[in-house]
Amino acid sequence: MSSSPPPSSAAASPSCPKKMITLRSSDGETFEIEEAAALQSKTLENMIDEDCAGTPIPLPNVTGKILAKVVEFCSKHAEPGVDDESLRAWDAEFVNVEQATVFDYILAANFLEIPTLLNLTCNVVADMIRGKTPDEIRKFFNIKSIFSPEEEEEVRRENHWAFE
Repeated sequence: MSSSPPPSSAAASPSCPKKMITLRSSDGETFEIEEAAALQSKTLENMIDEDCAGTPIPLPNVTGKILAKVVEFCSKHAEPGVDDESLRAWDAEFVNVEQATVFDYILAANFLEIPTLLNLTCNVVADMIRGKTPDEIRKFFNIKSIFSPEEEEEVRRENHWAFE
């Protein structure tokens, strides 16, 4: 077995310039991200592997406001030598935002296939609903019931175990 580093690590060495990838948001803003950070996204990784990253990569499902934060997240998670405790604290601050922004992060993480960001944000939503009844969850997220009161009562009777 060879102990030489993989070819992609050469771009991250101090003597070589870092390869940058340009992303374009749905509202036309452009952002540069280091390739090492972009590789956290399976979507971007596939585009890089297929040599489709020579021009700005259009991201029609992500606004500039959210893309800026996603680039920040990926860049932070690609930093060498960041200890787990510091990263957890940084992540907690990163998701300490309005509910609507958390949902935008989820949509971007899902579209770009960034598992670390998707897991982090979905855990935030899970924490939001933990311990709440279905009625409290509907109220919290402003979800209107699709059932009439009679239909809802029937569902509750048929599935009484879920409401205990």
